[in-house]
Amino acid sequence: MKIFIELPTWLGDSVMATPAIENLVNFFSDTEITLIGSIVSIEALKNHPKVNKTHILEKNYFSLYKVIKDAGEFDVFFSFRSSFRSKFIKFYISAKSKYQFDKNKYKCNKNHQVEKYNNFINDSLKINTIASRLILYSDKQGKGRKNRLLGINPGASYGSAKRWYPKEFASVAADLSGQYDIIIFGGPGEKDIAADIEKYLIEHGVENYQNLADKTNIKELISQISNLDLLITGDSGPMHLAASFQIPTVAIFGPTNDKETSQWMNTQSIIVKKNLECQPCMSRSCPLEHHNCMKHVKAEDVLHAAKGLVNL
Repeated sequence: MKIFIELPTWLGDSVMATPAIENLVNFFSDTEITLIGSIVSIEALKNHPKVNKTHILEKNYFSLYKVIKDAGEFDVFFSFRSSFRSKFIKFYISAKSKYQFDKNKYKCNKNHQVEKYNNFINDSLKINTIASRLILYSDKQGKGRKNRLLGINPGASYGSAKRWYPKEFASVAADLSGQYDIIIFGGPGEKDIAADIEKYLIEHGVENYQNLADKTNIKELISQISNLDLLITGDSGPMHLAASFQIPTVAIFGPTNDKETSQWMNTQSIIVKKNLECQPCMSRSCPLEHHNCMKHVKAEDVLHAAKGLVNL
């Protein structure tokens, strides 16, 4: 059974699609999967044992058309995206059956994004599977070290409204630095906020840290996350990576809906949020211009959650 899958664009969404992909694979026998998606989604999921070919999603439609036509024939096509580009792929891909995720159909806020993706597969194949844990196939490194590791992940690709403050992150990290070595994570867009955290850590006299912002590829990021003993993060892709490895996690939520995008089936996860009337607004920047959903979350709130989670 040859299957062509278009992955979600974002890292976190791709990880949240893994239970649906597992159910899809288990439904068919002798599965051979071709993936197309963004660089981050491909890097995260390309090591699945049933994947034999991958394609980076081309933005140029002529190049994309050539990739689709050169891909060959498939038994079934699934797209986990609703965009026009996805409709373009669906129209031109040679497949006996074709299914595309419709975000409007699965808009119910009571369902987690993992369940929405899984319901899409269930509805497409007329089956009734349950979404299990997030699964990433990667070379998880053995810990083999003296000190425990704390990950600090201040960034969020969705927008500035999801970001907690560097001074608060640094206060938490400084308090825990006696029990943990610290790693600061971040992509190219988080170099400034990571540098601010580093500056505050230095002011606190903390020396046992690494700033890896914009210094890891996706494979390295997955490996680093899998090796943590504790992660403190906003609603982000690395948060979902941590869930796949059951890493103890404190997740700070502001404008986004934790019922939809919190860690899925991580038994060692706790959410810190303020439950304001304006939450969740789902905006990229605060529409009320006060950012109280994040401003009112203090270092002591996160520290209390972290210490309760790991019994410090």
